[in-house]
Amino acid sequence: EVQLQASGGGLVQAGGSLRLSCAASGFTVVYDEYAIAWFRQAPGKEREGVACISSSDGTTHYGDAVKGRVTISIDKPEDTVYLQMNNLRVEDTAVYYCAAAPILSRTGFWQPDYWTSWGQGTQVTVSS
Repeated sequence: EVQLQASGGGLVQAGGSLRLSCAASGFTVVYDEYAIAWFRQAPGKEREGVACISSSDGTTHYGDAVKGRVTISIDKPEDTVYLQMNNLRVEDTAVYYCAAAPILSRTGFWQPDYWTSWGQGTQVTVSS
Protein backbone atom coordinates (compact mmCIF):
# COMPACT_ATOMS: atom_id res chain seq x y z
CA GLU A 1 0.00 0.00 0.00
CA VAL A 2 1.32 3.42 -0.98
CA GLN A 3 1.25 6.06 1.72
CA LEU A 4 2.19 9.71 1.42
CA GLN A 5 2.95 12.04 4.31
CA ALA A 6 3.08 15.75 3.57
CA SER A 7 4.63 18.23 5.96
CA GLY A 8 6.32 21.61 6.13
CA GLY A 9 3.42 23.99 5.80
CA GLY A 10 3.04 27.05 7.96
CA LEU A 11 2.54 30.78 8.15
CA VAL A 12 4.96 32.98 6.26
CA GLN A 13 5.04 36.59 5.17
CA ALA A 14 4.81 37.51 1.52
CA GLY A 15 8.22 37.25 -0.09
CA GLY A 16 9.27 34.47 2.26
CA SER A 17 10.08 30.84 1.63
CA LEU A 18 8.88 27.42 2.70
CA ARG A 19 9.98 23.88 1.94
CA LEU A 20 7.34 21.19 1.85
CA SER A 21 8.17 17.51 2.15
CA CYS A 22 6.31 14.45 0.92
CA ALA A 23 7.52 11.16 2.33
CA ALA A 24 6.40 8.15 0.31
CA SER A 25 6.27 4.63 1.63
CA GLY A 26 5.33 1.41 -0.06
CA PHE A 27 6.22 2.78 -3.48
CA THR A 28 9.49 1.09 -4.24
CA VAL A 29 7.93 -2.20 -3.31
CA VAL A 30 4.96 -1.72 -5.61
CA TYR A 31 6.50 0.24 -8.48
CA ASP A 32 10.01 0.34 -10.00
CA GLU A 33 9.46 3.98 -10.86
CA TYR A 34 6.90 6.50 -9.79
CA ALA A 35 5.88 10.11 -10.08
CA ILE A 36 5.04 12.56 -7.33
CA ALA A 37 3.05 15.76 -7.70
CA TRP A 38 2.10 18.68 -5.54
CA PHE A 39 -1.37 20.16 -5.88
CA ARG A 40 -2.97 22.93 -3.92
CA GLN A 41 -6.51 23.93 -3.17
CA ALA A 42 -7.66 27.27 -1.84
CA PRO A 43 -11.13 27.73 -0.34
CA GLY A 44 -13.75 27.88 -3.04
CA LYS A 45 -11.30 26.99 -5.80
CA GLU A 46 -10.49 23.86 -7.74
CA ARG A 47 -7.47 21.75 -6.97
CA GLU A 48 -4.53 23.14 -8.95
CA GLY A 49 -1.35 21.41 -10.07
CA VAL A 50 1.83 23.01 -8.70
CA ALA A 51 4.68 20.72 -9.71
CA CYS A 52 5.47 17.10 -10.48
CA ILE A 53 8.55 14.95 -10.88
CA SER A 54 9.46 11.53 -12.22
CA SER A 55 11.65 9.30 -10.08
CA SER A 56 13.08 7.54 -13.15
CA ASP A 57 14.69 10.45 -14.99
CA GLY A 58 13.97 13.54 -12.89
CA THR A 59 11.64 15.09 -15.44
CA THR A 60 9.79 18.01 -13.86
CA HIS A 61 6.78 20.14 -14.75
CA TYR A 62 5.57 23.31 -13.10
CA GLY A 63 2.25 25.07 -13.05
CA ASP A 64 2.14 28.48 -14.69
CA ALA A 65 1.16 30.21 -11.44
CA VAL A 66 4.35 29.13 -9.66
CA LYS A 67 6.87 28.73 -12.47
CA GLY A 68 10.17 30.38 -11.56
CA ARG A 69 9.34 30.49 -7.85
CA VAL A 70 9.22 26.82 -6.89
CA THR A 71 11.53 23.87 -7.34
CA ILE A 72 10.58 20.23 -6.95
CA SER A 73 13.26 17.68 -6.15
CA ILE A 74 13.48 14.06 -5.12
CA ASP A 75 15.65 12.18 -2.65
CA LYS A 76 15.33 8.69 -4.04
CA PRO A 77 17.05 6.78 -1.24
CA GLU A 78 14.65 8.37 1.19
CA ASP A 79 11.63 8.31 -1.20
CA THR A 80 10.99 11.91 -0.26
CA VAL A 81 10.00 14.72 -2.58
CA TYR A 82 10.59 18.34 -1.67
CA LEU A 83 8.88 21.48 -2.88
CA GLN A 84 10.98 24.58 -2.29
CA MET A 85 8.80 27.65 -2.57
CA ASN A 86 10.36 31.10 -2.76
CA ASN A 87 8.99 34.61 -3.10
CA LEU A 88 5.66 33.45 -1.76
CA ARG A 89 2.57 35.52 -2.49
CA VAL A 90 -0.70 35.90 -0.66
CA GLU A 91 -2.40 34.04 -3.50
CA ASP A 92 -0.23 30.99 -2.77
CA THR A 93 -2.28 30.44 0.38
CA ALA A 94 -3.87 27.00 0.14
CA VAL A 95 -3.82 23.47 1.42
CA TYR A 96 -1.00 21.67 -0.38
CA TYR A 97 -1.34 17.98 -1.19
CA CYS A 98 1.14 15.50 -2.54
CA ALA A 99 0.02 12.75 -4.86
CA ALA A 100 1.60 9.76 -6.55
CA ALA A 101 1.22 7.79 -9.75
CA PRO A 102 3.09 4.86 -11.28
CA ILE A 103 4.62 6.95 -14.07
CA LEU A 104 4.83 10.53 -15.32
CA SER A 105 3.34 10.54 -18.79
CA ARG A 106 3.59 13.32 -21.34
CA THR A 107 0.05 14.56 -20.86
CA GLY A 108 -2.77 14.50 -18.38
CA PHE A 109 -0.70 14.97 -15.26
CA TRP A 110 -2.42 18.20 -14.26
CA GLN A 111 -5.68 16.35 -13.87
CA PRO A 112 -6.21 15.24 -10.25
CA ASP A 113 -7.74 11.97 -11.52
CA TYR A 114 -4.37 11.05 -13.04
CA TRP A 115 -2.89 10.51 -9.59
CA THR A 116 -3.68 7.25 -7.82
CA SER A 117 -2.62 8.00 -4.26
CA TRP A 118 -2.99 11.14 -2.18
CA GLY A 119 -1.55 12.28 1.10
CA GLN A 120 -3.19 14.50 3.65
CA GLY A 121 -2.79 18.20 3.06
CA THR A 122 -0.51 20.70 4.72
CA GLN A 123 -1.68 24.29 5.14
CA VAL A 124 0.37 27.11 3.68
CA THR A 125 -0.69 30.60 4.67
CA VAL A 126 1.03 33.66 3.24
CA SER A 127 0.32 36.95 4.96
CA SER A 128 0.67 40.38 3.41
